[in-house]
Amino acid sequence: MAASTLPDAVLFDRDGTLVVDVPYNGDPERVRPMPGARAAVARLRGLGVPVGVVSNQSGVGRGLLTRRQVQAVRRRVDALFGPFALWAVCPHGPDAGCGCRKPAPGLVLAACERLGAAPRRTVVVGDIGADVQAARAAGARSVLVPTPVTRPEEIEAAEVSAPDLPEAVRLILDPDGLPGTPGGRGPTGGDPGPGGAP
Repeated sequence: MAASTLPDAVLFDRDGTLVVDVPYNGDPERVRPMPGARAAVARLRGLGVPVGVVSNQSGVGRGLLTRRQVQAVRRRVDALFGPFALWAVCPHGPDAGCGCRKPAPGLVLAACERLGAAPRRTVVVGDIGADVQAARAAGARSVLVPTPVTRPEEIEAAEVSAPDLPEAVRLILDPDGLPGTPGGRGPTGGDPGPGGAP
């Protein structure tokens, strides 16, 4: 595959996307990969595409989790998938007014900067509308992978959706799979549920 058609980076939501959503989980033993997730991440890594995680963890701001617990879960995810190139985590509650909490673009922009990735050549993969909206606000592309918590209006509003992570990665790697894909067709892409935005 030509390097010019590969994204600069792919950023995954954590809960409900990479791993089964356990609300406000601080226990590494409860971490379970979503079906096909490890193979999907491995395929991108095999092609040299940097992969990162962008995750809202408002349990910290709400006093339901400690930063140490979030780090323990992160280590478990890295152990299951292999270390991610970066983790960008928002610990704030929904009323904090921060610029990092999805659907704001802060996490995506920070991840792109740290990876040296152009937002327009970066893809965000998540399970709810906040993930898609954060990508759009950052100037990145997105793929929605719905779960039972994904609202119908979020699915309808998503430009691209896939039934699972392996199909999402297939679309990402297909030069014609996503609007705005370098070398592909289509225009440049220019209240959250519990899955990825607790």
